[in-house]
Amino acid sequence: MLAKKKPFTSAIVGVLVALSIIALILSLVRVEDVMLPPTVKYGLVFDAGSSHTSLFVYEWDSDKENDTAVVSQTLSCDVQGQGISSYANNPPEAGNSLRECLHKALMAVPAEKQRDVPAYLGATAGMRLLREQNSSAAEQVLAEVAKTMQEYPVAFKGAQILSGEEEGAYGWITINYLLDSFTKYSPKAHMWLRPEAANIFGALDLGGASTQITFVPKGSVMSQNKSPELTLYGYSYNIYTHSYLCYGQNEMLKRLAKELISFPSTRVQHPCYPKGYNETVSVSSFRASPCTDGSDPRLPRGDINVTLEGSGNASGCRAAIRKLFNFSACGQSQECTFDGVYQPPLRGQFIAFSAFYYNFKFLNLTEGQPLAVVRQAIEELCTRSWEDLSSSYPKENPKRLPKYCANTNYILILLLHAYKFNETSWNNIIFQMKVGSADAGWTLGYMLNLTNMIPAEAPASLKGHMPSLWAAAITFIILTLILGLAALLLLLWA
Repeated sequence: MLAKKKPFTSAIVGVLVALSIIALILSLVRVEDVMLPPTVKYGLVFDAGSSHTSLFVYEWDSDKENDTAVVSQTLSCDVQGQGISSYANNPPEAGNSLRECLHKALMAVPAEKQRDVPAYLGATAGMRLLREQNSSAAEQVLAEVAKTMQEYPVAFKGAQILSGEEEGAYGWITINYLLDSFTKYSPKAHMWLRPEAANIFGALDLGGASTQITFVPKGSVMSQNKSPELTLYGYSYNIYTHSYLCYGQNEMLKRLAKELISFPSTRVQHPCYPKGYNETVSVSSFRASPCTDGSDPRLPRGDINVTLEGSGNASGCRAAIRKLFNFSACGQSQECTFDGVYQPPLRGQFIAFSAFYYNFKFLNLTEGQPLAVVRQAIEELCTRSWEDLSSSYPKENPKRLPKYCANTNYILILLLHAYKFNETSWNNIIFQMKVGSADAGWTLGYMLNLTNMIPAEAPASLKGHMPSLWAAAITFIILTLILGLAALLLLLWA
């Protein structure tokens, strides 16, 4: 009887030893890198334009993709009042104007993250003009906005005046980022990939004091200073970009009025304004901007007022606007816009945003209309009287409404005669201001570029047991104890 029980007992003991070893191994198994979700970071950028200032708040994961964070827009806020350059005579008010939007930005960012939020202010053409006219005043305005931003619990990184080329390049980055030209999320691969046939768009930006054109040319760019190299998501891009200071719509209107005035007459026919509309301008306003050449000897001394009387003449409007461009400086060259500025042949599709979009939106045309239809719509707009326009558009800004004839004609001349679009390539222009929930403009591109200077953090990790393995180890240990107790009873019985 005992002889028969010994092999059985030995087998039980062997199994128990094996199970104990397995339980010990499983209990020691550790997962060295249990990944936690990446940390969300935030960034804040003020767009201090010539006519107004806007604030944008962006967010992205700290675990970046190919050294450029995937950024999305969280908040936009329009600052009350005019652009910061208008506070040249009262710089502290430039800083105070930002406070309301700064408060709103802090409400959009968790309190524990606010002190780590990089905050920037970029000023564009309005401040570039002020710097030309009065560099000391420009520095004081920047100092005041910097002082105000530093009062808030954010990581202030600086207030600077962007060059025109930087403004153009950052706008180009924004457009192509929003349209997934650089990278696109693949649900199947669960990762961000570069589209196989990347369709890179050009960017057309029209502001109050300047206009920019940016695109990737087909060949090399002759002028190296117009061909910055940008690296995004691991790929390099050589782009052409140029900014035309004094060719924004507001400065264009000032230059146009100045050219129409003929002293000593103080009443002038304005072909771009609707019949029945009058506007009074002061000669001193022409001296306030380098674009209207305040030193022009034709301008009389003193603060004389001149009345501009609308005549609603579309052809006369186009003729007057064309005189603002020096097309003869290009000679017979096809790779020249105006004023002798080099531009390689256009390539691909373009997104036209900012004032390009807002002016053409007023025409109420569906996207993709041929050039002939656009011209006809502008012609009809220019022939409408002020009484007709003001009664038809009671909610439209009364300061902006009489300017649409001039603005739309200016855009046509700029696009067709300066930038060299034609009847065919006109269809490559898409007038658009938003893509998804994000605004087209330079600020998102600016933040995308700045994230290259923020280290790509490794995801946070902790050491621990894989839950399933830990449960299995506990189960085996309990089973081992039960079987061990049973084996002990068997041995005692034997």
